[in-house]
Amino acid sequence: MRISDFETEHFFAKYEFSTPFQLCNSDCETISIAELLTMADVPMKNFGELSLGYTQSLGHPELREKIAGSYENVTAEDVIMLASPVEGIYLAARAVLEPADEVIVLTPAYDALVNVIEHIVGRANVHRWNFIAGKHQWELDIGQLKKLIHLKTKLIVVNFPHNPTGFLPSQAQMDQLAEIVEQNNLLLFCDEIYFGLVHSGTKPIKSAAEMTKRSIVLNGLSKTYGLPGLRTGWLVIRDRELRENIINWKSYTSICASAPSEFLAMAAWSVRQQLRDRSIALIEHNLNLADAFFQRWPQLFYWRRPMASSIALVRMDVPSVQAYATELAERAGILILPAISLGSDDQHMRMGFGRAAFGEALQQFEQYLHTQFN
Repeated sequence: MRISDFETEHFFAKYEFSTPFQLCNSDCETISIAELLTMADVPMKNFGELSLGYTQSLGHPELREKIAGSYENVTAEDVIMLASPVEGIYLAARAVLEPADEVIVLTPAYDALVNVIEHIVGRANVHRWNFIAGKHQWELDIGQLKKLIHLKTKLIVVNFPHNPTGFLPSQAQMDQLAEIVEQNNLLLFCDEIYFGLVHSGTKPIKSAAEMTKRSIVLNGLSKTYGLPGLRTGWLVIRDRELRENIINWKSYTSICASAPSEFLAMAAWSVRQQLRDRSIALIEHNLNLADAFFQRWPQLFYWRRPMASSIALVRMDVPSVQAYATELAERAGILILPAISLGSDDQHMRMGFGRAAFGEALQQFEQYLHTQFN
């Protein structure tokens, strides 16, 4: 059976490695293996002496223990290491859902959070909990969520901090969400791949893993820590029966993590605060550049500043952002992501603020805009 096209990844496959000026990357600036090992005070020879045999299927015990220690009420047993963060979406959906189950997905959303679920339960059984475009920021309507819950509802899928809006709920809103899950005997899948990327002036929130045992939480090193090349991710599942079901499914996908990735993930975890602080500083610098840019172009863009993460959803006043993005990439070598691939409309684009070259790319974009709109 054919699954829907993964439009976001197909778009990046076409342009990401051939377009010099990029404004839509969701990850943060990365570092080399040598830089990481130096930062973590790990000798390079230790990496060179690593055996390339199989690793433990659930992940290195010490790494799982350290990750568990970053949450409240989570043990190493609750942590399952993944070969890739996106694997966690597939495993959770397969383990939890049966055909004809109903699922509520917060949208717009990363393609996999919708497409994998639609593939399993059927498109008609996936209901969208839509963001509201407020005057200054994106907003959530908890009342809308409650109206979407039916007798066959099995799962609520959210992503906080959110891709692509950059929204972060308040702790009170998270408390409401956890209460709804508990009262209705539902499961909550919370993609927290941007967890910790909280901007100045925004209050951080607890992980969903700390709030309800009926949660499945996904996280990894790709976004917050700027290490997408490691492909390191993990699930936190406090319900034993559900966890064992997901572990069984994992045996049919990756089985275990790559030994080099696991070694480097251990090094990264020891300096994760430095990596996170580095990412936040770069994002906030680039957001200041973006603020000034959008003030200069009020007739063309509607800017809702993100509260967290490395991305934002921006309205652009052109007939089709999808068509414009293709033109921009092919004529000017500038990359923006049309947000229609994420379930938004064709008047929005996703921008990314985590890369060091953002300022140069934004300057190139503005020069191109002057040739068209001035």
